[in-house]
Amino acid sequence: MTSGSDDVLRILAMVGSLRRGSYNRMLYEAAVELAPAGLTFAEADLRSLPLYDDDVRLAQDYPEPARRLRTDIATADGLLIVSPEYNHTVPGVLQNAVDWASRPPDQPFKGKPVAIMGASTGRLGTVRMQHTLRTTLDSLEAHSLLKPEVMISFARDAFDETGLADAKARQVVAAQMAAFEDWIRRLTPAPGDAGVQ
Repeated sequence: MTSGSDDVLRILAMVGSLRRGSYNRMLYEAAVELAPAGLTFAEADLRSLPLYDDDVRLAQDYPEPARRLRTDIATADGLLIVSPEYNHTVPGVLQNAVDWASRPPDQPFKGKPVAIMGASTGRLGTVRMQHTLRTTLDSLEAHSLLKPEVMISFARDAFDETGLADAKARQVVAAQMAAFEDWIRRLTPAPGDAGVQ
């Protein structure tokens, strides 16, 4: 993991909804808006990824969009995943991205600080998706931030045409982004530092 010379941390975002006006895209935009100045964001391109096919990987190596995603994850200081919940689990577009990125060699999730957030129109606010995703990330040896959790329920009431409007939801998003910066800095040794033993 590397950060810029001005000590700004680079965050790669993976948004699990391709719909441009989705609640989760607006949630990602709120995270960028409310994040501390020490974080800067870029979004991974999940739309161009083909469906995962190990025959393609084994015969032709990774297709270019998958290679780019793997490189972007590896070189980011942290990974922010913002996603809805589809059918009680992780949306296919996000799972497809994880499948491409997590194959050998040198899968880039290992040791990577990750924050997860999501919004849904139901009352559980992506709790099942987040539980499933955390299990997957644990298996990949990523370091998921545990608290504060961002699971926005009844999204129709939390968002308006301007984006995330609910004051309490905005507070918890801001709190998670502040905690995420601290989490990354705690996990990332300073230059010349051997890190936590």
